[in-house]
Amino acid sequence: MAGEKNDGLVLLDFWVSPFGQRCLIALAEEGLPYKHVEEDLFGSKSDLLLRSNPVHKKIPVLLHDGKPVNESLIILQYLDETFPETPSLLPADPHARAHARFWADYIDKKVFDCGTRLWKLKGEPLMQARAEMLEILKTLEAELGESSLGESTGSGLWTSRSPRQRFGSRRSRVTGSSAWRRWRQV
Repeated sequence: MAGEKNDGLVLLDFWVSPFGQRCLIALAEEGLPYKHVEEDLFGSKSDLLLRSNPVHKKIPVLLHDGKPVNESLIILQYLDETFPETPSLLPADPHARAHARFWADYIDKKVFDCGTRLWKLKGEPLMQARAEMLEILKTLEAELGESSLGESTGSGLWTSRSPRQRFGSRRSRVTGSSAWRRWRQV
């Protein structure tokens, strides 16, 4: 942004945000030095955040030499393109990259939306949301448990943690397995 001093990489984040955590993991995987700025989203949002993301006014925001990049998946793509000398966060194959992006989008839209409703609802709507989340997770497990997305290609950053990534090739079952319970608790 005009007028901001050159600080290299600065990540505006909130500790509980899965989208911010995705960016923190990517920066660590890339081995890039950065400054972490914790935002107080329950209080008043900082002027820096509001100037950096005036449309959505949300985290995460990556500032690169004062210029903002918003939205976690866009930040990951930006890091891959801007720092080609670091390990790629996505597979080299274009189809595999598109596949990883599809599942990241699925998680962002389905898991996050349903998870948010689980925190807010009570009674029968809560039971319906739980059933919906179980179906969403079964879909994810069917895909990520058998695909290369959970392998060490870096694409797991795009899809969050996969059970396969956490527990090797052993496939977990959404309905009650100890592996699934361990994955959920991490």
